[in-house]
Amino acid sequence: MTRPDICYAVHVLNQFMHCPKISHMDALVRVVKYIKGAPGQGLLMSSNQSTKLTAFCDADRASCPVSRRSVTGYVIKLGHSLVSWKLKKQCTVSRSSAEAEYRSMAAGVSKIMRQTGLCRELGAEVDLPVDLNCDSKAAI
Repeated sequence: MTRPDICYAVHVLNQFMHCPKISHMDALVRVVKYIKGAPGQGLLMSSNQSTKLTAFCDADRASCPVSRRSVTGYVIKLGHSLVSWKLKKQCTVSRSSAEAEYRSMAAGVSKIMRQTGLCRELGAEVDLPVDLNCDSKAAI
């Protein structure tokens, strides 16, 4: 949960957990060797106290060769510290890259709403509006 650098590799390997092949086991060994070689990697929290939430989202259209579904990813930062991230295959097949990006933005906005609500419950103020960054002009 604290290693976003291996998030995508774990996501792909999880798809073959019930029927792994030798190639999947080789990839798993490679991930384990990476973790063993970089033990100090992980999340670092900044000492700067900032109340600005910033979100970044992206989608990879039809990246799954089996189902042709897109992969959605987003990260949310509080100041300079990463507080939330997700990488997930979308539930439906997108007809365009703009649609895949739009679904990614919708997932990011949903998480932003939950994150701001959580901050309010904990008594922390969050600067509004929250910046949502996306690299698709068509989706924006």
